[in-house]
Amino acid sequence: MDIYLKRFWEEGSGRQLAEWSGATLSFNNSNNFEKLAVEYDVLGDEAVKEIFNGRNFSEAYSYVTQLSKTKISEKDDLPDSLKEIFLNMQNRPAWVNDSLIKMGCNLCMRSGTNALISLRDYSLMSGYDYAYLNKALIYTGALKKGPAKRITDTLDFWIHVTRDKALEINGLGYQYIARTRMIHSFSRLMIKEKYADWNRKKWGEPINFGDMIATNIGFSLFYLHGLHKLGLQISEKEELGVFHLWKYVGHLLGIPENYLPDNKKEATEMFYLWTDTQVSADEDSVMLAHALENEAIASNIFKKAYQKNFIKYLHTCYVRFLIDEETCDRLQISKISMYSLFPIFRKLRNQFFQKITNMSGKNYERAVYVGNIFQTKISEEYLKADSNIHSG
Repeated sequence: MDIYLKRFWEEGSGRQLAEWSGATLSFNNSNNFEKLAVEYDVLGDEAVKEIFNGRNFSEAYSYVTQLSKTKISEKDDLPDSLKEIFLNMQNRPAWVNDSLIKMGCNLCMRSGTNALISLRDYSLMSGYDYAYLNKALIYTGALKKGPAKRITDTLDFWIHVTRDKALEINGLGYQYIARTRMIHSFSRLMIKEKYADWNRKKWGEPINFGDMIATNIGFSLFYLHGLHKLGLQISEKEELGVFHLWKYVGHLLGIPENYLPDNKKEATEMFYLWTDTQVSADEDSVMLAHALENEAIASNIFKKAYQKNFIKYLHTCYVRFLIDEETCDRLQISKISMYSLFPIFRKLRNQFFQKITNMSGKNYERAVYVGNIFQTKISEEYLKADSNIHSG
């Protein structure tokens, strides 16, 4: 294992993850992630070849949207690969538990702005520390498009797949997943076709199953651990619900379901094994982290310079609070004084609010309702700002 990632598990945020989850970190079992690095969504790639047959990107995107809104049957006149992928997605596994998914969605909503902080400043920023994972982002132009674009797209996706009943067949979240699966395959095919310097031996296949599993764990394990660090009380059903929700999302995205974790212990142990196939931050990682740290400056959401600078400072505070110091220094996150002041205030406020509020019945329902409104409003602001940037 990379020496810096080893220290991450022995002294940094990885150690905190293991202590919180009760995980056993060892290589006694075979590391399937070496094999998963060269495995990918073959069916998705075959379907995308048909989707783009005679269509430009905009037409292909619309076509997938149309297909994802429609119940596909064996009798439909579609190419075999397209028919197969949608029939597979429509075939809900017997293990899917709607009650657990609802609990996971409830937590995602009721965690409000805490969720967005955890996802942006912990999960997303932490991911930049894994050099090989980032290569597909670099080759698909993440730096050129800017961090606001990735945040906007990721937030829009997250909002739509974590709402109640969003994952029902032909539901809005299901449609987003179908389009995302197409984009994954399109990006993989594009990288393999256009870039002869893609280092398959080091990095595996572009957007391989191993990296997709790690990303999925970012949306479940790191999201939950971030909420824990911010002082949120999470019930066992909510916690298991988040893992169940993302297991089903992962299944719909084409990931083999037996590699998707059911709980935080499994997720931490899987993530530990995956990190053994990675190396820590390189130049590309630092550029991605720097771009994310300065996203508020480049964003069109805030107009005044003092607003942009304050939001940047605030996010840097949360990054420094949620991620261990060595990882932050590797990513060259700005060093600021008293960075823990705002995060600790938020943590104390969360704890105080939960202490005086009985999180059950109508109070719980109200927290879900209000959190959903806040998150949706912020997502809409990002979408509007991104639209203004690209139309200007």
